[in-house]
Amino acid sequence: MRERPAGLSDDDLVRGLADGWGLRARELVYLPVGAGGYHWAVDGQWFVTVSVTDLDRVERALGTAVALRESGLEFVLAPIRAHDGAAGRRFTPRHLLSVYPMVDGVAGDFGPHPAEDRERVLDLLIELHGAGAAPDGAEAPRTDLRLPGRAGLEAALDDLAGPWRGGPCGEPAREILAANAGVIHGWLAEFDRLAGAAGDPAGWVITHGEPHPGNVLHTPAGLLLIDWDTVLVAPAERDLWMLTDAMIGSATGEAGTEIRGRPVSTELIAFYRLWWMLADIAIYADELRREHGDGPDPASSLGYLANYFG
Repeated sequence: MRERPAGLSDDDLVRGLADGWGLRARELVYLPVGAGGYHWAVDGQWFVTVSVTDLDRVERALGTAVALRESGLEFVLAPIRAHDGAAGRRFTPRHLLSVYPMVDGVAGDFGPHPAEDRERVLDLLIELHGAGAAPDGAEAPRTDLRLPGRAGLEAALDDLAGPWRGGPCGEPAREILAANAGVIHGWLAEFDRLAGAAGDPAGWVITHGEPHPGNVLHTPAGLLLIDWDTVLVAPAERDLWMLTDAMIGSATGEAGTEIRGRPVSTELIAFYRLWWMLADIAIYADELRREHGDGPDPASSLGYLANYFG
């Protein structure tokens, strides 16, 4: 998120921090990082995030992260509770605010985990999944196995005669989708087929959703998992696929049927890889089909869209 959110001022943020956490913010530095929200460093002590989509789900996800941390999972970098006990607070009708301690550490880059980190990350995920589906105080949202943004993606695929005049990246995006519409339709059909492998929901667990290197913080005290707004109760493969050959950018090949002696569904590994790709494509198609400016965010989205077919 290189561009700041529309309709949100520093004064709004200062008021939200004061009202919710009693913080008297003096210095706010916008951090153009990440893709799931907007971030600021506040007074060199706090890492502040503003979420603008799916606020009900994000509230429950952040509350689950706090509950996991308080249950003893010390690798969970969870938000600090506000005065009213909430993990996140809506300080405008369209903005959810959460506050984290500023931690000394370095995160990786999106892609496959380095070989030297995979076992340690797997340890964290096994511990997380061992928490089951409902630790005390958690009300984690559950997956419905549907593709977010699917209706918008299908609308875009039905609108390829064009032109897309919402902004400078509209027509290039339409051309990419038009050239690859058959491929995308095939992926959607395979996604629907693979969803049938999800099994009994009684065996689903709390999953992080995006445990790639960019969300693993290396600190002097060990590894921390960050960015918990994507939490869902789901099959464990939702996390584990990022430690297999199916991970985007890694070598091709079949994932094993076991991890540490635990059975792993190769169909669900394939399902979650498709989920990731199609959810991204849906976001970019919707963004670039609508009105947009000539800033860096639409240009980045166009580049990411092209990469899926390059």
